[in-house]
Amino acid sequence: MTSKPKHFLSLSDIPASELRAILDEAHARKKARQGLPKGTLDADAPLDGYTVALLFEKSSTRTRFSFDMAMRQLGGSSITATSNDMQLGRGETIEDTAKVLSRFVDGIMLRANAHETLTALAHNAEVPVINGLTDYNHPCQIMADLQTLEEQGRDLKNISISWVGDGNNVAVSFVNAAAKFGYRLVLSCPDGYQVRGQDVERARAAGARIDIIQDPSKACTATDVVIADTWVSMGDTDAQKRMSDLADWQVTQDLMQKAQADALFLHCLPAHRGEEVSASVIDGPQSVVFDEAENRLHAQKAILKYCLEA
Repeated sequence: MTSKPKHFLSLSDIPASELRAILDEAHARKKARQGLPKGTLDADAPLDGYTVALLFEKSSTRTRFSFDMAMRQLGGSSITATSNDMQLGRGETIEDTAKVLSRFVDGIMLRANAHETLTALAHNAEVPVINGLTDYNHPCQIMADLQTLEEQGRDLKNISISWVGDGNNVAVSFVNAAAKFGYRLVLSCPDGYQVRGQDVERARAAGARIDIIQDPSKACTATDVVIADTWVSMGDTDAQKRMSDLADWQVTQDLMQKAQADALFLHCLPAHRGEEVSASVIDGPQSVVFDEAENRLHAQKAILKYCLEA
């Protein structure tokens, strides 16, 4: 590859117009598949002949299956490996791994523990690298979330999104995307769990409307979207402390009643009913979490097509 690869590492790195085009592509590709068996190729099969490596340092359901099926529907193929399947798990450097895989495949998706692993991979790869999740951010998830909100008739420039709970990697990507799509973002996190201040300030400097309201009841008042995520993520070693610290940030039916009557509930899954969200909310009529999960497939098809410029 002679030109610089088109990576997908952070929503803050990508122009708003290009993110808008990715969302539009995701909507169009989903609509074009209505009624087709899931294994049927897209009519244009734009990635025919392309192969992408799917690398996992963390376990995965939605990211693994959606990227694999995305490549199949687009006409391409994928090779999936965990770090333990590779010499990477036995001490080979990520830099050497990037250089070797660039000779074999057309793109790499990495679900990593440390964000620095992802950036080192991208810096040394000669093919596009896609962020399937790191400890810092999760940009693919947010593209699926925003696709879901638009499917539900929401105009992203005119809605308020309230994040309730741990200011984790998914929250960071909502911060990164706020200036790109124009929604108002309200962050409600307990002390010690806030999104990093420099991420918020950088987004605000780029035009993002972000408010920090620690009280979840006030943060959700008249909002259009409420989002929660697991309190204990893979790799966290302080589960009991987290459960105690975040207990008052559970999304309950009472909290949803503070929001607009037609407010939607999002959660990237896996969910823990009775912890970050009550069963009555996630299994109730305002929840669109399974549409959200399905849209990982369609959003990632658009991301793959964008990165591979096919």
